[in-house]
Amino acid sequence: MNTKVITRSAVAIAVAVALSAGYVAGRRDVPPPQVITQAQAAALMPAEAAAKTGIPDFSGLVETYGPAVVNISAKHVVKQTALRGGGGGAQQLPIDPSDPFYQFFKHFYGGMPGMGGGDGGGMQPDTPSTSLGSGFIISPDGYILTNAHVVDGANVVTVKLTDKREFKAKVVGADKQSDVAVLKIDAKDLPTVKIGDPRQSKVGQWVVAIGSPYGFDNTVTSGIISAKSRSLPDENYTPFIQTDVPVNPGNSGGPLFNLQGEVIGINSMIYSQTGGFQGLSFAIPINEAMKVKDDLVKTGHVSRGRLGVAVQSMNQTLADSFGMDKPRGALVSSVDSNGPAAKAGLKPGDVILAVNGEPVGDSSDLPSLIAGMKPGTKADIQVWRDKSTKDFSATIGSLSDSKVASNDTPQSQMQGRLGVAVRPLTPEEKSNSSVDHGLLVEQAAGAAENAGIQPGDVILAVNGRPVTSADQLKQMIAHAGNSIALLIQRDDAQIFVPVDLG
Repeated sequence: MNTKVITRSAVAIAVAVALSAGYVAGRRDVPPPQVITQAQAAALMPAEAAAKTGIPDFSGLVETYGPAVVNISAKHVVKQTALRGGGGGAQQLPIDPSDPFYQFFKHFYGGMPGMGGGDGGGMQPDTPSTSLGSGFIISPDGYILTNAHVVDGANVVTVKLTDKREFKAKVVGADKQSDVAVLKIDAKDLPTVKIGDPRQSKVGQWVVAIGSPYGFDNTVTSGIISAKSRSLPDENYTPFIQTDVPVNPGNSGGPLFNLQGEVIGINSMIYSQTGGFQGLSFAIPINEAMKVKDDLVKTGHVSRGRLGVAVQSMNQTLADSFGMDKPRGALVSSVDSNGPAAKAGLKPGDVILAVNGEPVGDSSDLPSLIAGMKPGTKADIQVWRDKSTKDFSATIGSLSDSKVASNDTPQSQMQGRLGVAVRPLTPEEKSNSSVDHGLLVEQAAGAAENAGIQPGDVILAVNGRPVTSADQLKQMIAHAGNSIALLIQRDDAQIFVPVDLG
């Protein structure tokens, strides 16, 4: 019913515009009336009126660029494990049952020989399995972008076009950190997508996904951009585009279009407790993916820059502690002693505000910004230190197994106002924790407990000033304002914790 009402509304508006044009055309020296289509009428309407017409028409976009979206089938030879239990239990899948894609893989494993019955144990022979995904053609000569996890470990990759042609694809390269892979098929004059700039997109704008959820080729779904520059757990270097576009297993690797028909992202993952879509889907920005593609095509691997710092987000309490007017930038919680940042003079407590003139609004912005820089290049870094801005120059290193700039957020004598019981570290504790000073927290209550400080934490500094004794900590707290920033070490990570002292 709603669809009919929306359609009629659009037609009524088109008619109204046409009548209005006819009325004006009846006057002297005015061009004759023109026939106006629904799309033209929508373009002429003010934004408020256009919003009332409902969902836009995506048919033109799909007709133009749908043929450039492909279905990808990746076959793997899986080493099978022993059957569970005795007497014909279910076969162990190579994926955790809590994983959102468990049911997806179970669908393919479930129909294979040997899944029921059995001899009550023993090993099954190597059995091929198939995973499905999506991709899109970026050049007429057959280069295709998809997700790395779609083709990971595949022995045979088959690409199927909308015209039913099938091609065996070569995996040119795959980068697990960005989850981007490049395929190549032997074909010419293929339909291609148009690459856009996700930096120009805005939260709230309409976007369209085309892919093969559960193997249903060229399925079209739509939604809006829910957020930009999302930093996800264990995904340090990709500022994801979050949408509410329905994305399901098989959509991985497919394109995310804006209304201009430009690809602004690669649909990569969902957040789900059931394995199905629940309103949270994430896409890799296409500009990030194209950088990875260029490296993979040219060299077969991806080169990333490294600064050698761990950073965390700012909040108002931390901003107050460091004398900032508002929370912004990336707070440096630890510095690799042998890394580029240390050599440039950066230290814990610095707040990185900009790199090469590009503002760092939040800690999630820094890892992708640094990773996108070529090793060996100079980076002009503006930081906030001692209540003023300072400039440093660092030579970007090369990322291997080290983190570029990780965005980690980990957490005697009783200090009354702070609410902690602390004692100095023993020589053995200093050696085991790789720190040369600090106070071990034995009890936490009051303000400290409310801030998340817990027994076992090591307090290293207050508002950037190192702490070496309980008396020194007491003096610092006595002369502090209503809030402080404690630098603590917990396990192997260092982090600033804002504490409201009231």
